[in-house]
Amino acid sequence: MSSLESNKNLAGIGSILLMFPVVSIVGIILLFVGIKGLSEYYKDDSIYRNAIWGVIFGIIALVAIAVAVPIFIMGGVFSSFALGAAGIGFGLITLLLIAVIVFIFYVIAAMYFRRVFNSLAQRSGEHMFETAGTLLFIGAILTILFLIGLLLIFVAWIIATIAFFSIKVPSQPYAYGPAPASTATTTQATRYCPNCGSPVDANATYCPHCGKQLPPA
Repeated sequence: MSSLESNKNLAGIGSILLMFPVVSIVGIILLFVGIKGLSEYYKDDSIYRNAIWGVIFGIIALVAIAVAVPIFIMGGVFSSFALGAAGIGFGLITLLLIAVIVFIFYVIAAMYFRRVFNSLAQRSGEHMFETAGTLLFIGAILTILFLIGLLLIFVAWIIATIAFFSIKVPSQPYAYGPAPASTATTTQATRYCPNCGSPVDANATYCPHCGKQLPPA
């Protein structure tokens, strides 16, 4: 199995598991490993760097929730007995501040993953990544409305999963940039890929840039 094939499958499986809280940590690990492999395959370090920041901010948001909720419950019970109505009000204000912090970190995480998906769309030619990134970012913002935001985030990861599994494995090695100038005996590109617009060899059957099959010359 090629590097591209294995890494896109890892990222796709990770995206699926990410949608289920019980195994979401496994999903995050597989997704991160797969994206790192895709970043190396496409020779685009920005994919990996943005993924790192997205995971970091996402984990911070999750940790904030995991730590804050028990503290709020225990502190709220104690303060309600000790301070009465004032204690309950203080607890609600604290919960609101925690929710704002979690919201900010989650929106930042979604912003970085949107960059990851946009880069993958450009490199792989699978434009569903752009749709997933946009929905993920909008969903993160709309988590203020809770159900609507969560629904958009869920749909975004479904689309991202489909996009990962839909990445085509080209029959030729991925080309990372324009070919260097050569002698007159070198075959020259005489046509362009209708999908991504990159110059391709006159006899090529697949685009070395996006992996799409080319129409007959």
